[in-house]
Amino acid sequence: MRAPDDTPKSRTGDVLLSVEDVSLAFGGVKAINGVSFDIRQGEIRAIIGPNGAGKTSMLNVINGFYHPQQGRITFKGRTRAKMRPYEAAAGGIARTFQNVALFRGMSALDNIMAGRTLKMKRSMFWHLLRFGPAMREEVEHRHFVEEIIDFLKIQEIRRTPVGRLPYGLQKRVELGRALAMEPELLLLDEPMAGMNLEEKEDMSRFILDVNDYYGTTIALIEHDMGVVMDLSDRVVVLDHGLKIADGTPAEVMKNQAVIDAYLGVSH
Repeated sequence: MRAPDDTPKSRTGDVLLSVEDVSLAFGGVKAINGVSFDIRQGEIRAIIGPNGAGKTSMLNVINGFYHPQQGRITFKGRTRAKMRPYEAAAGGIARTFQNVALFRGMSALDNIMAGRTLKMKRSMFWHLLRFGPAMREEVEHRHFVEEIIDFLKIQEIRRTPVGRLPYGLQKRVELGRALAMEPELLLLDEPMAGMNLEEKEDMSRFILDVNDYYGTTIALIEHDMGVVMDLSDRVVVLDHGLKIADGTPAEVMKNQAVIDAYLGVSH
């Protein structure tokens, strides 16, 4: 993750990740059916659609939780049909979840430190001793995490167990843990679900800051159409596992198939 600067960011980067003709089925039910789209370096790419459209399944395919029966994914020039979640994480893909997935008894600081695990070079033995090279490494990682805490403006709750925090702050801590992995591609699954208006405004600002200042490419699922239109560079729309639209927010909003899907018009 590079330091923030004031240099304007281009929205026309090369393709970072491409999804090609991906299909995923559970038994006889097709969650994703022949879907293709790409995510370009430096953009905010929204994936939207009605409930049951296949959005979360698509994120799970991208970072290796699900393995598609058909199609392929190319990330940073490497094409693959299957990937393990730890391989995706090591390769530069980080993820937040629809339901907060934190260690509730651990502090905000320790939860975010957990995101540095893949960056640690010393063995568990050395870290248990907390001596020499391992101590120096831990200090370096802790300094990096403290910068994230400052960035997310959660200094006052850094030592608080996350189980005691309100939902909006828990979501911010989960974002911090993902940022601690220094991802090239950040997958956000409904980052504003369950938030009030003020919390949504805060989270929107942080997402834009991560994208603008750090240059992190972001793919997000979000049901709040106002948020999607404000944040996204491009939007892909799924409905019953099929891609029905792909384009800029303005183009998607005028697409008749999208209007029909959201208004419940039968196909």
